[in-house]
Amino acid sequence: MLYRATSADCDVMAAIHAAAFAPTDAWSRDVFSLQLALPSVLGLLCSSGGMILLRLAADEAEILTLAVSPSVQRSGIGRILLREATTRAAEMGARTVFLEVSVANIAAYQLYYRSGFVQVGRRPHYYSDNSDALVLRLDLDLSH
Repeated sequence: MLYRATSADCDVMAAIHAAAFAPTDAWSRDVFSLQLALPSVLGLLCSSGGMILLRLAADEAEILTLAVSPSVQRSGIGRILLREATTRAAEMGARTVFLEVSVANIAAYQLYYRSGFVQVGRRPHYYSDNSDALVLRLDLDLSH
């Protein structure tokens, strides 16, 4: 079950993020609290162990982070979260969605690629492990 995250969910979101990312890249409860306090940020939480944060700016959206607990990875939760977030972004007026993903995160890249994202840039040495970030874009179909 997916639901909109609130400040009451910051501990859960931080725990999912900490389980899914290296300690140097995991976001704290305070980071989630600050993000969710912004009117332009949408957080979605999956009761099975996944979360996504999306920020809207004019007619563009950016996926700030997506994390799925290791015990339920590859079960479709990431795809469901991504689809719901992009659908909501379109409903809020976004025409495109951007994100960054590490070249080392093959599973995430494959999820984004299968979801229609295309590479539009690269940021060298972007992540704490010195890996490059691929900048990906999804053009939203607003005809529906």
